[in-house]
Amino acid sequence: MESKGYQSGFGNEFASEAITGILPKGQNSPQRVAHGLYAEQMSGSAFTAPRHSNRRSWLYRIRPAAMHQPFQPRPHATFHNRFDEAPATPNQLRWDPWPMPATPTDFVDGLVTLAGNGSPAEQAGCGIHIYAANSSMKGRFFYDADGELLIVPQQGRLHIATEMGVLDVQPLEVAVIPRGVRFRVELPDGQARGYVAENFGALLRLPDLGPIGANSMALPRDFLAPHAAYEDVEGDFELINKFQGALWSARIDHSPLDVVAWHGNYAPYKYDLTHFNTVGSISVDHPDPSIFTVLTSPSDTPGTANVDFVIFPPRWLVAEHTFRPPYFHRNVASEFMGLIEGVYDAKAGGFAPGGASLHNCMSGHGPDAASFEKASVADVSKPDHLTGTMAFMFETRKVIHPTKQALDAPQLQQDYYQCWQGIKKHFNPERA
Repeated sequence: MESKGYQSGFGNEFASEAITGILPKGQNSPQRVAHGLYAEQMSGSAFTAPRHSNRRSWLYRIRPAAMHQPFQPRPHATFHNRFDEAPATPNQLRWDPWPMPATPTDFVDGLVTLAGNGSPAEQAGCGIHIYAANSSMKGRFFYDADGELLIVPQQGRLHIATEMGVLDVQPLEVAVIPRGVRFRVELPDGQARGYVAENFGALLRLPDLGPIGANSMALPRDFLAPHAAYEDVEGDFELINKFQGALWSARIDHSPLDVVAWHGNYAPYKYDLTHFNTVGSISVDHPDPSIFTVLTSPSDTPGTANVDFVIFPPRWLVAEHTFRPPYFHRNVASEFMGLIEGVYDAKAGGFAPGGASLHNCMSGHGPDAASFEKASVADVSKPDHLTGTMAFMFETRKVIHPTKQALDAPQLQQDYYQCWQGIKKHFNPERA
């Protein structure tokens, strides 16, 4: 399988063929497909979904996806959707980076579930996972029937071979693998670590922009889908399926990445976070952090997300008479944060690249004592250029439940709450 570049655009009707002349003219499933291929439709939305939100692709493949042995349960120690193992906590939580494994571990075996809400059964909510791997997937393939996967690399490149083609993704880029798409992850750098949001709800899409206008934030042209590339390989392979919160395994005698041509708008894609066109205040005060939304999964309540993917990239801060870092706040939404590189401007220390934090519904959070004191006396008549940083947030309407393994992990910082204890009392009714 070789990548043949990318196709640009979000939600486009793409058409790609690894061999010229495969795609049928005038119909999707002719009686005989060129070169003896099979036509198969993959639907990511209901058949009757409105046209603007309908997602499906036609695949022209060497063998139908139905050709494999029966699935059997496949226990996995750390990757699951058991969000009821421990009570949800109002305490602020923060974790150090997860270590690289000591034994050979591929992408699937390296997944660890930190938190989540909802369930695949109700088709709402999300799972939040980290991965740490030091081995490429060999002789095995994976797909998630529960939701689409938003993969956020933090360390090490990923070579993701999918049914529709290849995505090469590195830190400061993200990849989205739609529900049901089969893939294999290889590690060009020998090891990799990052974050995964598993979206059980409505498909991720670009947020509406309203008065911001058409030319800001993430632009459709910067989202890249792969060109067709296929594997015609036979052997004894494993097909792993995540279904209703558990893993299943089946034997398959060929590579399932055997799509020679495809067309449609249901496909994996990637996005370079450095292309995000950041919006900010050029007078006073803070716009809401929603201006940093890259992708959103809407809920049944207008304006309220099942899950948002938000980034905090390099940017200029120029607002005058304004406390420039993120202010102290409490939200009805719950926030899981990760750091890809650099330093987050609301924390002086303790939040390291590869680490994570969780602030649940109405839990107070914001800058630590050192960051507050520094920003309170900063000269705001001059601009401040934040560089070399990239933090992100998975924000969701539902309370996020940390898993037992996340609460028991040695990476959990037991003293995180201390970062606010040094905040000084400045109140003096006699002073202006």
